[in-house]
Amino acid sequence: MMGDVFEIELMVRDYECDMQGIVNNAVYQNYLEHARHEFLHSVGLSFESLCRDGIDAVVTRIEINYRLSLRSRDFFVVRVKMHKKGRLRFVFDQEIVRRSDGARVLDASVTGVLTRAGKPIAPALFDSVFRDKGWLV
Repeated sequence: MMGDVFEIELMVRDYECDMQGIVNNAVYQNYLEHARHEFLHSVGLSFESLCRDGIDAVVTRIEINYRLSLRSRDFFVVRVKMHKKGRLRFVFDQEIVRRSDGARVLDASVTGVLTRAGKPIAPALFDSVFRDKGWLV
């Protein structure tokens, strides 16, 4: 990823690994989601406050390219960058990198929309917040 990105460092916990001793593929989605939530908090937004305002953020598509596996006690960084796609959709571009050697573990593209009363709405609130902070591509 290039340019300004948000990142958070995490560590693999033993119970996240499968019988092969590697992180279960589904666990990576938890890492990605946690990073997206922290990213939004870093710019003053939260899913809780959006819900209170009647707005739901809904994931509509996730594409993950797995490159290598993490193991118990590996430290890693999840990076997040965001851009709009069309009038209604927004995309979180994410990657996970192993801290010890900088190897890319995976990259992902997570597409979402904001809805109110079940109907998609333009993510105008993202425009001002993310442009002001320099996070919107």
